[in-house]
Amino acid sequence: MQLHVHTPPERLAPYVLLPGDPGRATFIARTFLDDAELTTDNRGLLGYTGSYRGVPVSVQTTGMGCPSLAIVVEELIRLGAHTLVRVGTAGVVADRVVPGDLIVADASVPNDGTTRQYLAAAPYAPAPSFTTTRALVDAATAHGGAHVGLIRTEDAFYATAPEDVPAMAAQGVLAVEMEAAALFVLGRLRNVRTGCMLVASNRIGDPSFVEPEVLRSGVERMVRAALDAFVALHETDA
Repeated sequence: MQLHVHTPPERLAPYVLLPGDPGRATFIARTFLDDAELTTDNRGLLGYTGSYRGVPVSVQTTGMGCPSLAIVVEELIRLGAHTLVRVGTAGVVADRVVPGDLIVADASVPNDGTTRQYLAAAPYAPAPSFTTTRALVDAATAHGGAHVGLIRTEDAFYATAPEDVPAMAAQGVLAVEMEAAALFVLGRLRNVRTGCMLVASNRIGDPSFVEPEVLRSGVERMVRAALDAFVALHETDA
């Protein structure tokens, strides 16, 4: 039992999906997992464990932002998790990305304070594990495809303005979110596999959010693809 994630080690699966939103964690558990059980509700960080196509899977809320995710991921690793995939949403930067599209991150620009503290401000390139990323890309292909590339992790949701978008786009950034860089850094520091799949929501600066049914469809495709990736990884792990 850890300070924040009150899940006994024997009730945590080695493969863990990481949504930020506790409501999404509940949705994933109830919609996709067999025999899902609530394993923790401490601090609203809802966690569930069940199975998908015979593979043990946990879903654990991380909360919003890198500081919260870092606490949760550190404790999950101590409890035995070895493959952790963020599933969330992101603000669109690149013109070719349309709200509702899937994005698989192959690296993240670390514009956050958490990774800076972990790395003592040393230059670094936060990237997920290749095997996990490849599995996510392969699985996404079977579910309509995904954009694969660079994202950016930010601390302040409302600080990024429309005038910031051209510079980010010129750097090859597809979208902006708030947790992936910390996950990738911890994966490297703690020697576990990480990955990130996102649903594109609204374009940065656009006051109208994506239609709920479009976002819901994207979330369903994202989760199914991430779970299928877990199955593929489990088969190679066996």
